[in-house]
Order: sequence, then C-alpha cells, then structure tokens
Amino acid sequence: MAKKKAKKPAKKAAKKSGKRKPNAKFMAPLQPSAALAVIVGNQPLPRTQVVKKLWAYIKKAKLQDPKNRRNVRADAKLGPVFNGKKVVSMFEMTKLVSKHLKSK
Repeated sequence: MAKKKAKKPAKKAAKKSGKRKPNAKFMAPLQPSAALAVIVGNQPLPRTQVVKKLWAYIKKAKLQDPKNRRNVRADAKLGPVFNGKKVVSMFEMTKLVSKHLKSK
C-alpha cells in the first residue's frame, strides 16, 4: 500500500500590492547646519533629500576614491562636515551628516 501525502496548508492571501508608505521620520524637514548648508542649501529638507544632494555634490566634484568607491575624500567644503577627516566611508558619512541636521 502506498502512503498518502499530507495535505499542505492553504497559502495565505497575497499581500496588497501598492506603494510603500514613506517613514515619517525620514520625511520630516530638518535644518542643516551652516557647514552643511554650503553644500545642500539653507532651506529645511528631509533627510533623504539631504543625502541625495550630498551625493550629487560628491559625484560632481569627483570626491569618491577611485580605488575604493565606498570612501569619500573631503574637500574644503566637506572638511567641516566630516569633522576634519580627510577620508570617510559612506556609512560613516551618514553618521557624521546626521550631526549637522536639527529638527525644526
């Protein structure tokens, strides 16, 4: 006699497909410090826009390390934002930039 296979449980209904809700914390406008305002402007911006403008500046000025693209080299404008460090990783950069943003 052949054994009967156990029935698999019914699959759950598929998740609703739709756009992701943005996290309100990331969308809150933040005031950049004077050092950061030189690069991204003086208007309050969401954190996502600050990072976007910062990367646009880094790419335009060719400040990414050509050998290790995860590192960013500081120029005269980025030096104060990076606390005087010459080279920072992109992960360290977000940590340093967050210290230059204040909620309204």
